[in-house]
Amino acid sequence: YGALALRRARQSGQLRAAAGGEGLGRTAALAQAAAFTLLNPHVYLDTVLLVGSIGAQQPAELRAFFIAGAALASAVWFGLLGFGARWLAPWFARPRAWQVLDSLIGLTMWVLSALLLRHALAGL
Repeated sequence: YGALALRRARQSGQLRAAAGGEGLGRTAALAQAAAFTLLNPHVYLDTVLLVGSIGAQQPAELRAFFIAGAALASAVWFGLLGFGARWLAPWFARPRAWQVLDSLIGLTMWVLSALLLRHALAGL
């Protein structure tokens, strides 16, 4: 994935609005959001396995606070992601912004790979 991101960074791309300038209707947008959410396997992996296993380790009297905190953090994250996307859309209309983003993604993936490899080799 890091190599693909670095390859994309050498090309120029940009965010383009759909032809015709019309957005989705409310029903279509909600249907797409529901499908994207409910058909995404990461929803179940993250929610059930990751958050569920961490939540199960909490003392019984604190589990409600953990659930509330996890739900609040999720709502804040996705809210900021949605509003941030709208705010950053004009910036990502420029090809250079995509090149910078792809470069950062590629470098991050290679650093993580090197750290995982180092950790695996240290355990041998």
